[in-house]
Amino acid sequence: QLQASGGGLVQAGDSLRLSCAASGRTVSRYAMGWFRQAPGKEREFVAAISSSGGSTHYADSVKGRFTISRDNAKNTVYLQMNTLQPEDTAVYYCAAGGALTYYSANYYYTLLRSYDHWGQGTLVTVSS
Repeated sequence: QLQASGGGLVQAGDSLRLSCAASGRTVSRYAMGWFRQAPGKEREFVAAISSSGGSTHYADSVKGRFTISRDNAKNTVYLQMNTLQPEDTAVYYCAAGGALTYYSANYYYTLLRSYDHWGQGTLVTVSS
């Protein structure tokens, strides 16, 4: 089970750190991703990290502002979000992908279908 947390209401320019904690599953075996879904929009890729942490992948819209990391000893993945903008407002979901590897092309990290397990989302609201 994956549990995302850390969302909240912030102002534009602020920072938040989301966490995704796993229980009953060892995340070190999985590539992990963050996706988000804004009201009335489809779920979209935000960031992903390989199982070892050796490769990271970002959507263009968050590159340079967001950082994904993982602590396999704590069975937790993080998403550090800086310089938040109103367009970042969404429910953020973490997900685990067993078939993704360090050598997987970036494209596959961005696909929802590459992920087998999904957590409940955490709401991030950025006011202007």
